[in-house]
Amino acid sequence: MEKWMDFVMVMMVSLLTFIVGEEDGVTYDGRSLLIHGQRKLLFSGSIHYPRSTPKMWPDLIGKAKEGGLDVIQTYVFWNLHEPQPGQYDFSGRYDLVRFIKEIQAQGLYVCLRIGPFIESEWTYGGFPFWLHDVPGIVYRTDNEPFKFYMQNFTTKIVNMMKAEGLYASQGGPIILSQIENEYQNVERSFGVGGPQYVQWAAKMALSLDTGVPWVMCKQTDAPGPVINTCNGMRCGETFPGPNSPNKPKLWTEDWTSFYQVYGGLPYIRSAQDIAFHVTLFIARNGSYVNYYMYHGGTNFGRTASAYVITAYYDQAPLDEYGLLRQPKWGHLRELHAAIKSCSSTLLQGVQSNFSLGKLQEGYVFEEEHGGCVAFLINNDGVNNTNVQFRNKTYELLPKSISILPDCQNVTFNTANVNTTNNTRIYFNRQNFSSIDDWEKFEDVIPNFDDTPLRSNTLLEQMNTTKDKSDYLWYTTRFEYNLSCSEPTLVVESRAHVAHAFVNTTYIGGAHGNHDVKSFTLELPVTVNEGTNNLSILSVMVGLPDSGAYLEKRFAGLRDVELQCSEQESLSLTNSTWAYQVGLLGEKLQVYKEQNSNDTEWTPLENITTQMLVWYKSTFETPEGDDPVALDLSSMGKGEVWVNGQSIGRYWILFHDSKGNPSQSMYHVPRSFLKDKSENVLVLVEEGGGNLLSITLNTVVVANFHQSRSKSFA
Repeated sequence: MEKWMDFVMVMMVSLLTFIVGEEDGVTYDGRSLLIHGQRKLLFSGSIHYPRSTPKMWPDLIGKAKEGGLDVIQTYVFWNLHEPQPGQYDFSGRYDLVRFIKEIQAQGLYVCLRIGPFIESEWTYGGFPFWLHDVPGIVYRTDNEPFKFYMQNFTTKIVNMMKAEGLYASQGGPIILSQIENEYQNVERSFGVGGPQYVQWAAKMALSLDTGVPWVMCKQTDAPGPVINTCNGMRCGETFPGPNSPNKPKLWTEDWTSFYQVYGGLPYIRSAQDIAFHVTLFIARNGSYVNYYMYHGGTNFGRTASAYVITAYYDQAPLDEYGLLRQPKWGHLRELHAAIKSCSSTLLQGVQSNFSLGKLQEGYVFEEEHGGCVAFLINNDGVNNTNVQFRNKTYELLPKSISILPDCQNVTFNTANVNTTNNTRIYFNRQNFSSIDDWEKFEDVIPNFDDTPLRSNTLLEQMNTTKDKSDYLWYTTRFEYNLSCSEPTLVVESRAHVAHAFVNTTYIGGAHGNHDVKSFTLELPVTVNEGTNNLSILSVMVGLPDSGAYLEKRFAGLRDVELQCSEQESLSLTNSTWAYQVGLLGEKLQVYKEQNSNDTEWTPLENITTQMLVWYKSTFETPEGDDPVALDLSSMGKGEVWVNGQSIGRYWILFHDSKGNPSQSMYHVPRSFLKDKSENVLVLVEEGGGNLLSITLNTVVVANFHQSRSKSFA
């Protein structure tokens, strides 16, 4: 009872703070946020600081501001900032304070989504993997070990922001914070522990006394003064609204596209569709819209979650390189200007709604002393329609909304795009077409005797690698005594890729996909009489990022056997297995320049299809400021480093339904490059690549009709 009374008191005090208001902070009522006492209608865009570089931040933020945004929204990435308990990293791309201060310097606000569970197609949902090894832990429920570490990190971030004076209540740019993330998707899985955790998370967040409101996205039971918000593509249609008439209607994720997975096609969402649903949300009393993503950026290194490609939300208004994607950026800019031109009336006026036809309707906001704004909506997706409004006829395009800032003149229609389409053009700046350009380092296929970690069962992969590598070697030896001379090796896996070697000879591989959580490798095998060695390289292409009981998720091999027939087989599942975490090249860190002299690089000499080979070359930094990209369309699967920094995974061999790789161009940030000396390029190739067709390119955008070169729209 005492804990409950404490919770009620925290909620009452916080609720009074937000409803009554303080001139030096951020408050709200049922219509909107109030910043320093001023009612605000806000457009926001998600830009994630570690998915770009500090050198890119000013330009990205500047383009967002030019595009009519008021707020930059970002997650906070726990696994980057606390890689080991109590050891923190806020340097380089992880410099959250620097990022927020850059936003402030350009006159924009910040929505800080601390989480600290974020999902975000980020490996392990943003959790540091060391959480997995905390005794008795269960993530995201009423579990004391988890709550301890979650509160500790959340408090760390809040105190950092306070120390730098970054909350609006201190004169800083942060106007909103988020605790948890789409928790209602999994809440029922935890029984009574779910609602109890929601109450605890809200109380914990409010007790940190930030002076700005907290939100919970997709959380209809958000407690007390915590605002429940909408995520999705059509929140004007799907969001039932906040769970209290005293809370404003906020949209924290308007998906401008969707994340892409290996083997998947890009999701193309039109500028018209985005504009329609944003306008509808505003017409239905919405007062905050955040585009997720406004700039997606790059999943550098091994940060992408399971099967997610390296480019993130490349179809956003600012593409992976930070270039304008038209007409999306320009059309939304015009929309923002049209709505802001009448925002005072929208926020102060009285709303009314009325029918204009079977599939047509209107919304009007009218002030007592003159201001009037109208939204005329055509929900017919096929036909133009004429409607009568205040004794005038207006023609509405199919599936569109016209905005009349004075209830008379149309200044914007969501389906009428005035911005010219553009396209990306890649200019080849360097080829790597000579064998003499390359050196190689062949990785080692371990045998049973080479691997000291032993177990009488197949170990779970994530708990074994601790997210230090995508790779785990499973090795065993066996005596073959079946009747057939060429049995079939059958491997059931809940990882993502498997490569099999018998007596160090590669016999083949298989892989799963994003939508199927397991796969089976079946290959004919030539074995020796007597003792044989089996080595299976199990590969994870990112850790899972969502779902209940993430800490219990299983990855890796589940069953291994040799089959002559259904009646005759040799099970190896319960044999003694030996393990090696990672590749030898990873252990030696051959991708780092300082280790190059200690690595036995040899001339390439010829091109052959070899498994598990590291390749090295050099290149000059292209002149100018245009973004730089590597064309890896000739490669197979692996990872790339430039001057020791990973630009991400590639998987060219995994084709989409049209027979193309999901991604072939890979961003090399200018800040990764050297100005006056050669850059070092290192790749690890799992097999099947042709190095001599790799090219280095610069990237520009041009109006669609002007492009006359290789391009990707």
